[in-house]
Amino acid sequence: MPATYDRTMTFSAALPRVIPSCRAVVAAALAACVAAPPLAVAAPPETQARDVVVRGLDWLEAKQSRRGSWSANEGRYPTAMTALAGTALLMEGSTTSQGRHAESIRLAADYLIGRSRANGLIGDPKTDDRYTYGHGFAMLFLSQVLGEEEDERRREELVGVLTRAVTFSGRAQTKDGGWGYVSAKDGQDFDEGSTTITQVQGLRGCRNAGIPVPREIIDKAIAYIHACTMPDGGVQYSSKGGGGRPAISAAAIACLFNAGEEDDTHVPRMLAYARRHLGTISNNSFGHWHYAHFYYAQVMYREGGDDWHDYRGQVERRLVAESQADGDGAFWPQGYIGPVYTTATNLVILQLDKGSLPIFQR
Repeated sequence: MPATYDRTMTFSAALPRVIPSCRAVVAAALAACVAAPPLAVAAPPETQARDVVVRGLDWLEAKQSRRGSWSANEGRYPTAMTALAGTALLMEGSTTSQGRHAESIRLAADYLIGRSRANGLIGDPKTDDRYTYGHGFAMLFLSQVLGEEEDERRREELVGVLTRAVTFSGRAQTKDGGWGYVSAKDGQDFDEGSTTITQVQGLRGCRNAGIPVPREIIDKAIAYIHACTMPDGGVQYSSKGGGGRPAISAAAIACLFNAGEEDDTHVPRMLAYARRHLGTISNNSFGHWHYAHFYYAQVMYREGGDDWHDYRGQVERRLVAESQADGDGAFWPQGYIGPVYTTATNLVILQLDKGSLPIFQR
């Protein structure tokens, strides 16, 4: 039976049954304010970048195969991808025996050591398309591993692998002083800029680690870069031509710096060309953005001062904004080569300030 309304009840008497008193309302509101969590405040950019690095390295580690390798899309470039991912992990500060990523670094080093061939090539011509890339990046990674390796047996093994690798690079060099996607013999003496840079960086890493590197190999490579540098400072694709390329130009400057040629007379106009095309982070008008900034960041870091400070702020903001996340961590899916490549190169950029690897130190 529905409740009936008592007409004799005054409004003031009925009110407490309908709503709480004003005092109770105020008290409840104050309690809610006290109990509510504070409004979220965005972390400063440098904190965001550090967080992305941690999660990015975790993502790389999760994608490593049980054999210790990484690969690009469709399983391509296993030697190059393993060396690049391993280098990104090394920059965190871990070694093969210590640190958060020690096991992954050790597995990567074992994998690449196992791909060393009798002729010195680190890689497999049957599974490593454009194997010179993999060879150069592998020399770079393993030479940095050697610098921190404490196990005597492994040190001897690394010295042997890298000594043979230097010999292979010398024999693979073209008559004009560059390198192609494969050795000079296999590629009919074809050369191009990007693989040349990987060889010079790898050779410099070996030299820093105490592996003998004949000076004539480096001198020929420097002469090659000079010959490919155009009047406006752009470095062309090959000694045969191809026009100036911002990505290769940035890589060529890094190459000269690695070769100890910071005072090279070609550098000022090369730097001016690179700044015109790469100085604005949002510029996507040229190809291979991540590759270009992988090397341009190294150049800016070596320059230091306000140039590096301003550039670092810009590139960190872009890379943090473009990062994506899944259950394994943070990654960058851009680029047709695949997310392992893009993630590894971006993590190198974001960790340059640590100065943890000799090859990237000022």
